Amino acid sequence: MNTASLAGHQQFSRSSAVLLIIGVVLATLTEAIASTVLALGRSDILGDTAATPDEFAWLDVGYTAFKLIGFMTASWLLSRWQPHHVVIVATLVMGLACAVTALTARLGLLVTLRIAQGFAGGTLLVGGQAILFRSFARAHQPLIQALFAMGAVVASATLAPALQGWLIDRHSWGWIFFCVVPLALAAGGLLLIADASAPTLTAHHPFDRVGWLLMAASLMCFTYVLSQGSRWDWFDAPRIVWLTLIGSATLLAFIGHQRVAKGAGLLDFSLFQSSDFSFALIVSFVAGAALFGSAFLIPAFALSVLGLRPTDAGLLLLPSGGCFIVALLIAAWLMQARRVAPFATVPFGILMIMVTMGMLSGSSADSGVDDMLAGVLLRGLGLGFLFLSITLIAFSHLHPRDLAGGIGLFNTGRQLGGLMGVAALQTLIEHQVAASTVVLGSHLTPGTGAVIERLSAVTAQLADKGMDAVAAGRAATTLLARALSGQALVIAFDTAFLAVTLLFAVAAPLLVAIKIGFARHAKHRLNLPDTRGM
Repeated sequence: MNTASLAGHQQFSRSSAVLLIIGVVLATLTEAIASTVLALGRSDILGDTAATPDEFAWLDVGYTAFKLIGFMTASWLLSRWQPHHVVIVATLVMGLACAVTALTARLGLLVTLRIAQGFAGGTLLVGGQAILFRSFARAHQPLIQALFAMGAVVASATLAPALQGWLIDRHSWGWIFFCVVPLALAAGGLLLIADASAPTLTAHHPFDRVGWLLMAASLMCFTYVLSQGSRWDWFDAPRIVWLTLIGSATLLAFIGHQRVAKGAGLLDFSLFQSSDFSFALIVSFVAGAALFGSAFLIPAFALSVLGLRPTDAGLLLLPSGGCFIVALLIAAWLMQARRVAPFATVPFGILMIMVTMGMLSGSSADSGVDDMLAGVLLRGLGLGFLFLSITLIAFSHLHPRDLAGGIGLFNTGRQLGGLMGVAALQTLIEHQVAASTVVLGSHLTPGTGAVIERLSAVTAQLADKGMDAVAAGRAATTLLARALSGQALVIAFDTAFLAVTLLFAVAAPLLVAIKIGFARHAKHRLNLPDTRGM
């Protein structure tokens, strides 16, 4: 296949183009709903399956690990079969797996189904985005990728939690999976009608079984370590130590194997010849930490500190989704109509996220949804300006044959960055709760005037309500301890919010320095032939 055919775009009618975009977005919505179901439905599913925390952990680990494996395998699948066929099959597999999940409470079957959902989700995300890049001209990509991000990023970060919270409160967690089925059927039908076929853009080569096994083993190990490490106190547990060592060894072996394969493996190192892609890949780790970290912190704070119901906790992020969409559309207009460089909106996105987390770090147990609304809205704007920019920076200048591999690697970086961010925040909260409890407890020594006064007042109030004096005294002590624990939890979450701000305060200048370094390296490489000729 010649270069001209590689670079060409299909000619679509307006109706086919619309159907294609809607079909891909609906396909990404299936993954958005399935990927976030454990965030709010954890306790309900845990109760219905009668699983231990260790057994239940595999529902999360299996999905995330095989989603990452799907990211890395999608490039080969798209080179072996027509991309739109791959996306349709992956979407229907997602729908079927979710339908069966909603009908069973058998833990072993649920783990298997979550693995299938994860692999299908990773594949359809990469395939869907690759189809959009290959099917539409570069001049239209800002708007096209903004629409794609609404399903792939906005829905999972904001819309899905609101839907899931409402379904859990009104019905059951099974209805969350049932919602995926009509979306999958609609997406598959629209993609068939749109006839979004495109020629395979990469030469077919045999499947790299050795590389796949090494990659899968490494991703499974790191997924377990990052998602479960805080629960086992990290390296105090032998299993975390061993999995980290195995994951590191298999990762190094995978990289070495790919170098030997010279482009015939799962990872093509020619991707890194693009300085824009290399820079965007680095940013994806930080952006993933901000996206997944804030999406974890805000609902967790609402549930554990403010005591909101799952519905209210999910709805807390919904306004952020509206601002996310507005920012995506504004950024798309600036880049498509006004020809603003994608990198120009990155500082605005970073600044808005920093300000958001700084505002939320002042929250307390008396805060309400209205108190957090301004920060939540600003978060959506920041993420919108950031994510569209790094997407266009990463893929706009990649050769069409490298798109699927680049998209898979970029999404892997974002997902791993999110896992790292959530793991770090979970550990920070746990340690901060313990430290704050000790510090606060040191000021509540028995016999001090303030403690005696507080206990006496609470005891009197309980006695006035009919409780006998001895029971009232014990209850007063329990309530004081609960208040101390609650205040320690507030301090821990405020520290975590501030930590995200500090992450960007440190990362922003480093990213600027890296960008300058890449630019100088690219300029030196362009001038190198002239230098040799002198």
